[in-house]
Amino acid sequence: MYKIVAENPESTVVAEYQPILRRETAYQTEADLEKAFIEQLRMQAYEYLPITSEKELINNLRIQLEKLNEYTFADEEWDDFFTKTIANKNYGIEDKTHIIQESHIQSFIKKDGTTKNIHLIDKEDIHNNHLQVINQYETPAGEKGQRSNRYDVTILVNGLPLVHIELKRRGVDLKEAFNQINRYSRDSFWAGSGLFEYVQLFVISNGTYTKYYSNTTRSTHIKESSTSKPSRGKRSSNSYEFTSWWADGNNKPIVDLMDFSRTFFAKHSILNILTKYCVFTQDRMLLAMRSYQIVATERILGRINVANNYRTYGSIKAGGYIWHTTGSGKTLTSFKTAQIASKLPFIDKVLFVVDRKDLDHQTMREYDKFEKGSANSNTSTKILKKQLEDPGSKIIITTIQKLSILVGKYKNHAIYSKPVVIIFDECHRSQFGEMHAAIRKSFKKYFLFGFTGTPIFAVNASSSGRFDLSTTEQVFGDKLHTYTIVDAINDKNVLPFRIDYISTMREEENIQDQKVYNIDRERALSSPERISKIVTYILEHFDQKTKRNSTYRLKERRLAGFNSIFAVSSIEVAKKYYLEFQKQMAALPSDKKLKIATIFSYAVNEEIDGILDDENPENTDKLDQTSRDFLESAIDDYNKMFTTNFDTSSNGFQGYYVDVSEKVKDRELDLLIVVNMFLTGFDATTLNTLWVDKNLRLHGLLQAYSRTNRILNSVKTFGNIICFRNLEEATNESIALFGDKEAGGVVLLKPFDDYYYGYIETDIEKGTKKDIPGYKNLVEELLEKFPIGQMIIGEQLQKEFIKLYGSILKYRNILASFDEFEGKEILSERDVQDYHSMYINLYQEFRKKSQGESENINDDIVFEMELIKQVEINIDYILQLIRKYHESNSTDVEIIVSITKAVDSSIELRSKKDLIENFINSLTPTSDVDEDWHTYIRKKKDEEFEKIIVEENLNKAEAIKYIDNAFRDGYVQETGTALTKVLPPVSRFTPTGERTKKRETVLAKIKAFFNRFFDIISHNPDMTDEV
Repeated sequence: MYKIVAENPESTVVAEYQPILRRETAYQTEADLEKAFIEQLRMQAYEYLPITSEKELINNLRIQLEKLNEYTFADEEWDDFFTKTIANKNYGIEDKTHIIQESHIQSFIKKDGTTKNIHLIDKEDIHNNHLQVINQYETPAGEKGQRSNRYDVTILVNGLPLVHIELKRRGVDLKEAFNQINRYSRDSFWAGSGLFEYVQLFVISNGTYTKYYSNTTRSTHIKESSTSKPSRGKRSSNSYEFTSWWADGNNKPIVDLMDFSRTFFAKHSILNILTKYCVFTQDRMLLAMRSYQIVATERILGRINVANNYRTYGSIKAGGYIWHTTGSGKTLTSFKTAQIASKLPFIDKVLFVVDRKDLDHQTMREYDKFEKGSANSNTSTKILKKQLEDPGSKIIITTIQKLSILVGKYKNHAIYSKPVVIIFDECHRSQFGEMHAAIRKSFKKYFLFGFTGTPIFAVNASSSGRFDLSTTEQVFGDKLHTYTIVDAINDKNVLPFRIDYISTMREEENIQDQKVYNIDRERALSSPERISKIVTYILEHFDQKTKRNSTYRLKERRLAGFNSIFAVSSIEVAKKYYLEFQKQMAALPSDKKLKIATIFSYAVNEEIDGILDDENPENTDKLDQTSRDFLESAIDDYNKMFTTNFDTSSNGFQGYYVDVSEKVKDRELDLLIVVNMFLTGFDATTLNTLWVDKNLRLHGLLQAYSRTNRILNSVKTFGNIICFRNLEEATNESIALFGDKEAGGVVLLKPFDDYYYGYIETDIEKGTKKDIPGYKNLVEELLEKFPIGQMIIGEQLQKEFIKLYGSILKYRNILASFDEFEGKEILSERDVQDYHSMYINLYQEFRKKSQGESENINDDIVFEMELIKQVEINIDYILQLIRKYHESNSTDVEIIVSITKAVDSSIELRSKKDLIENFINSLTPTSDVDEDWHTYIRKKKDEEFEKIIVEENLNKAEAIKYIDNAFRDGYVQETGTALTKVLPPVSRFTPTGERTKKRETVLAKIKAFFNRFFDIISHNPDMTDEV
């Protein structure tokens, strides 16, 4: 991909940035902002091009590629290269991203029959690339019956549009620039030759705030927001939540557009980001690294180069550690570091050392996603030895235990005398010292680095006298970069925590006393009465804490709410809880029973200074017979629940461990009871709640809490921690150590009263105070200004309503998890339905305006549609109401009102409104509601699809196969040959625009049809449908 000769002296991220002070007082229009931005780029040696049409864009592309490659195309050669390679009609966004990221040298056959390689971008010497800026580029009009689009500002790299900037005037919500790009993607990025599908990065700004994100963040968002292709994969960057701030080396965000331009758009910075600091994964997702990840990577690479030049390898001067908080993307950072370090000419191998099998399995899969085959995992020391001897194995993942065995077994291995970079992921501190001593003894030319979210400082290092428990700095050397939980929450890269302390004993629970007292206290804490009460509390509050009334999409499924882990103090207590859950759930109906599992492997030691002792995920040999028998029985329950075949044998337990991990990530398990397993190093975005009945502190406490705060979507706004022990002091101590003494205000959610009644926000830097209204104030304003049943007349009032109700939706999403909110909602369920209907009406009305001929694109409106969709009413509820209506001999008008209000308040069900109304009208006294509904829907589905086939002259057999596959897979396939086979044959003389228009029209109709029927058809999985 690119050759490393020496570390670039120009850092991609500026170490410390001082904003330029400005005193402009005049009102700035969007055009003024655009002009100032372009002028700034010109001052940074970008060439400004006054081109606005595709013909000019293509001509310039040819000139730039000829200049870069020192080659002049013959006209027919250019036409052939452009048509077949650059503007190939079969390529979509992901194919074009693959070209830029992984296949930037393309070949073609010259007139004389020889092959010529053409660089689209120079990755070996980035300064050979030419940067240009264009603005107000206009797409051809009429290709979809719509007016042409005008784009704000685009950066061309060697003539190709690789970065696009969307600007809004100051004061407009930044999210609207994001939405604007989504509209362009639907309407016109594909238009003409599709050159704008080469855009790798998007930048959005309103002058005051500026953010960036990758092209697949946008394309995935488009697919998901249409609901025709739900998200695939563990964490898909599918919405505005995944846009990033740019910052300096001290993590201070650089938000003003002009400051952003001076840093992010510095020529070496933007070219480094495009060529070196993006990762195109096996899932065909482009990940653009964040500034703190780039800083960490470059500081490690800098340290390696300096240590090599000064021959300080094999000492603590050749290493260092990166403190990046849990959940901030350490895997991506360490991968990119390993990848670039492995290409350094003087480095023989990069060893990536993890400490538990869950991380080995997880990291291996992550690495494999980033670059197939770049990492080689190993299952035995013999294989590790072989890989170390194989010149082709540049990056090797191994465990700390296997590396220790290898060092002990082979005293004179050849690798010891070669330059090796060793990167330790978040490994168990008790083994740092031992491993470090072994490495120092054996390896002669090591460069040793550690990544940690919770470093060991003197204050939380052991006082037990064990020599092998050292501070992180003693083991690895200098701290090279810091990104704390406070930084991550401020940047919205992880979520804050909301902590409930549920009192379960009358006495003080945090008294630190003699061991005898502690034994008595543990006995009281594990009493049957207390355990029974806690299980009752969890069952009663489970739906509320895990938001089971909220829905979202994950891996082609619509899920209700999140899931949880229950951390308990010992295996004996875990057994008691597991049995108590089974006992209390026995009388519950099947749809109310939780899917619960437990996993443990041996009796853990008491934690040492907040460090959680590791359990062995590979076997259960250290368990006593009673505990092993119990685990065998719990695994039998699991096997029955999921039709699996695991046991407590070594292989069976390893399989169980991996399967449990997957089931938690896919939200198939509701609650997992653990002692220490899964409390460190385990990532599951669907996990939002940790129930705690064990003592946690310092490193272990923050690690455990951090299982819950991964970003997923706008429905998940915080990690829920429910403590059945008094861990308040321990929580404050841990957050202060790993954030700072003021961190509590950022890391922890505000109390109920602040959200409900409002609070005063103080800005210490500016010395200002601001009243923030609470939920109660906003609802009172809503009821007074916009009473139910009254039309909202005039655009200004409509915008006020949209903003006000959007704020209320956000508050309700947070308050719903507070026990105190029950009975204080003010709005009844019927009120919420009515306001939802008003909100959706305006959403659809404003969308029509923005898609039509009108110039009035409403750039200052943001709809919280993900929060509207989370309270989605499904067809089961509607059918239940229809059954009640039918049982009333079709006379209960109030039920019809309820059905209408329910349908109107659901964005999903609105497209089915006529189906539901016509079905109700067709009911007779002898109707069987369920059976007749199935028959009716099957008939309507067949009729409507037949109509599309006739209207669009589609290939009937291929169309039926195509839509059957869509219903089977859960989404409409938009790329590939399947859709081409459906379309009517087109003459090769038909203009490209006409072909594209036909494809888009057919695709839009099929997607609308799919969205209309999918939820209803999947409600009846036994249906077989033929058109």
